[in-house]
Amino acid sequence: MTKQAKAYTLTVCVVIFWGTAASAFKIALRHVTPFTLLFYSALVSAVALFTILLLQGKLAMLRRLSLSSWATVALLGFINPFCYYLVLFEAYARLPGQIAMSLNYGWPFALTVLAVPLLKQKLSKTQLVSIGVSFFGAVVIATRGRFLSFGEVSTFGVALAIGSTLLWAVFWLLNARDHLDPVVKLFLGFVFGLLYIILCSPLFGGLTLPTMTALVPLAYIGLFEMGITFVLWLTALQLSSSTARIGNVVYISPFLSLLFLHLVVGEEIHFTTFVGLFLIVGSIIFQETRAKTADLT
Repeated sequence: MTKQAKAYTLTVCVVIFWGTAASAFKIALRHVTPFTLLFYSALVSAVALFTILLLQGKLAMLRRLSLSSWATVALLGFINPFCYYLVLFEAYARLPGQIAMSLNYGWPFALTVLAVPLLKQKLSKTQLVSIGVSFFGAVVIATRGRFLSFGEVSTFGVALAIGSTLLWAVFWLLNARDHLDPVVKLFLGFVFGLLYIILCSPLFGGLTLPTMTALVPLAYIGLFEMGITFVLWLTALQLSSSTARIGNVVYISPFLSLLFLHLVVGEEIHFTTFVGLFLIVGSIIFQETRAKTADLT
């Protein structure tokens, strides 16, 4: 098998794992609270990433980190997994999976908007158009096409879902400023995240043991939404001769999520969800395509 074929194979695995994440969240939240889900999935992910570092022979890198690097991963761990996943899981607890997932998928535009004050970048006309289309798509999803009201949909849940996109965007803006090994950085982020979770556990009723029924979705989320899948994606990027070749395949993931939410969770997928998600994903692809074209000219 060629390197490119391996890259495609890994990308397909990534798309499937990410596509099942929303369903796994909803199933797990039937049995545990968002905070309990956060703790056990983060714990599983940290163990999985430690195992990967051990197999890759990268544990020695931990001893060579500078104080500034430790400070960086401590901050990143506070944002993700602690704040990001807690907010995201709370959103999933209050919203239908299709709405929480679709709104969360707008994080690239949150990244674009936040880059203006944080990185002093200017928005191009293409970016402004893309943001406007994406925002309209989010409104279509959140209101189910009613526009003037959220109906039965939790307004606070919608705010949480949008807030998760801002947290994820801030995480990646800070994440891009250093050159630490990404797997090492992610592992330490989860270690610090677990520390914050334990310290804050009294505020959320303490840490409780999950039921046997909840163990499978908790472990699945920790392995295939938070930990291993990220490493698979990095490997696919390294093997591929072109990032664009596999990058667009990832956009299948949210639509696959809708399929799994319907088949596994039993959600009735509304037509407006497809319309809004198409607008969000289409505007993302449009923005990226125009940016690449501008770079070539």
